[in-house]
Amino acid sequence: MTNKYDVLFEPVQIGPVTAKNRFYQVPHCTGMGYLRPRAEAAVRAMKAEGGWGVVSSQETEIHPTSDLSPCPENRLWDDRDIPALRLMSDAIHEKDSLAAIQLAHNGYHAYNNASRAPLLAPSDISLHNLNPKQARGMDKEDIRNLRKWHRDAARRAREAGFDIVYVYAGHCMTLVQHFLLPRLNDRTDEYGGSLENRARLMRELLEETKEEIGDDCAVAMRFAVDEMMGVDGMQAAEEGRAIVEMLAELPDLWDVNVSDWSNDSATSRFAPNEGYQTPYIEFVKQVTTKPVVAVGRLTSPDLMVSMVNRGIVDFIGAARPSIADPFIPNKIKEGRIEEIRECIGCNICVSADNLAVPIRCTQNPTMGEEWRRGWHPEKIDPKGEEEAALVIGAGPSGLECAMQLARRGYHVTLAEASSELGGRARLEAKLTGLNAWKRVVDHRVYDLQQRGNVEIFLESDLSADQVVELGIPNVFVATGSSWRSDGLGRHSRTKIPNSGKLRLIAPDDIMLGKLPTDGPVLIYDDEQIYLGGVLAEHLNENGIEVIFVTPATMVSPWTESTLEQGRIQKSLIDRGVTLRISHSLQSIDETGCTLGCVYSGKDQKVECSSILLVTERVRNCTLFNEVEKFQEAKPEQFKTLKLIGDAASPGLIVDAVFSGHMAARHFEADPDLEADEYFQREIINLEDGS
Repeated sequence: MTNKYDVLFEPVQIGPVTAKNRFYQVPHCTGMGYLRPRAEAAVRAMKAEGGWGVVSSQETEIHPTSDLSPCPENRLWDDRDIPALRLMSDAIHEKDSLAAIQLAHNGYHAYNNASRAPLLAPSDISLHNLNPKQARGMDKEDIRNLRKWHRDAARRAREAGFDIVYVYAGHCMTLVQHFLLPRLNDRTDEYGGSLENRARLMRELLEETKEEIGDDCAVAMRFAVDEMMGVDGMQAAEEGRAIVEMLAELPDLWDVNVSDWSNDSATSRFAPNEGYQTPYIEFVKQVTTKPVVAVGRLTSPDLMVSMVNRGIVDFIGAARPSIADPFIPNKIKEGRIEEIRECIGCNICVSADNLAVPIRCTQNPTMGEEWRRGWHPEKIDPKGEEEAALVIGAGPSGLECAMQLARRGYHVTLAEASSELGGRARLEAKLTGLNAWKRVVDHRVYDLQQRGNVEIFLESDLSADQVVELGIPNVFVATGSSWRSDGLGRHSRTKIPNSGKLRLIAPDDIMLGKLPTDGPVLIYDDEQIYLGGVLAEHLNENGIEVIFVTPATMVSPWTESTLEQGRIQKSLIDRGVTLRISHSLQSIDETGCTLGCVYSGKDQKVECSSILLVTERVRNCTLFNEVEKFQEAKPEQFKTLKLIGDAASPGLIVDAVFSGHMAARHFEADPDLEADEYFQREIINLEDGS
């Protein structure tokens, strides 16, 4: 019988190599790279095991003049880097997938903070992000050197076992793309001026890479066809298309997307639809006979099939969806579509790379832990000697803990005080722009509902006596946290003076649908993560005037790490939200409040009808403390009593999910496991002194 998804599992020729199916994990960073090569290899091997026909590395520096420190990407500076990368290609090949490597010289995007090498660019240019160094315009010798470095790296990539080698011109991060852009390239020689001249380096690297390794390896071109800047940047309808037409048959594969990174990896908050890049890249297959791969946070198998059948792509590209669920291909092939952990587009994975730490994922708590903790997204050890567990609280931590305990074979009782499952993930998903976050709840609730060893009780606000009365010896308490109402936060560690005559609103009230009936509402965001900005948009969307105040120098500064900050601040400005940046809340009276400049201390009075405090959370651990006292009196009553999620340590949803997952994994494990072997580390070998 023909399966409507069979087209996704057809082999596709890419130059001299053949992919077994149309699932293509495009290059993405992991925060592991040359510092943690075993962990890097394990991440990619898991994708291959999950059925991806092609599994790519992250960007790979080809020379010390492209040093991305402190971010640990991959490196092919010289032959000594080959063995670490061979670990990756071997691990991918063992699972019957093709291994791809993305060679990169990042030009002025690489700060060279560790190598202290000169910074290179098409023309003299100052750098973004306040780097104090200027890049120099490359002379002809620099260009000849770059071409040699790239050719040498391609040869090393082949020796390291890779099947597909990239030339990379995307995300406004690489010299190849920088040469294409007139605002960065004001040269008057054969590498500047006309489009053909600006594309000369791109052509040379493609030709020389094919010449060096083309009989053995495919050569891929990763190219951002549109910068999403309108007439101020490259546009797909004009120069983007012209470049593809000019070089159409030269690479063995076109990997096309939009630029910069914040557009290519746009969050669901600002790009809610799957396939959001399609309007920009759909022309490519019209002008080349070579296979095309593209992305767009694709998780729907039906949309994937449609894109192939409509002749938009040959390969379904994915970075973030392959992180959320490395087993998407196998689940589609095996008819287990309902089990797919769909990406929520939160960019927590991106934030890890920006923080130069190992990758993590809200939906997939095993991401980044494949080697160092030995975790597998689809496998977990069976239960030990115990038979049953009680999980109190069905937020993201409680749901994950209950699901994993049930998968291990324990009888799980899940008690939730409210009338719905999901906790903060369900409530935050009701806010403007965060609808996709409900996937955190939906995936886990669906899994629990399929299992016969799970009992779920709603509207069960248990007391300590009731917990004892249930007689279940293993208890996991995931009762979450609540927002403070006294103003304590990052900036102020003392309670804000308050006359008690002005209405105070908590974020919990808004998420429960209790909107104020009048304005203006002053939001005081001293948490400075994401929720304050979300709440401002949400109230504005509901027709309420908002004044946004924060001690930070920008709105929601943490969201720089998720590539959203600029969009958030622009959205609030466009909506007409009044911004008071770099101001703290000094006092509250019956008509409003007094703000103080965090630099000068100068006060100003602001009138408002109510104040929404987004400052800090209080852990809801009263129940745990009461049960713990009972356990101290009668230690035989409970074998396990563990506080997890926000009740243990308030953080992001990703942290809550991880906490619940780890608690379930470690249940009945060696008690010294967590203390003595938190995770494996990769240690530099100094034996040979090299």
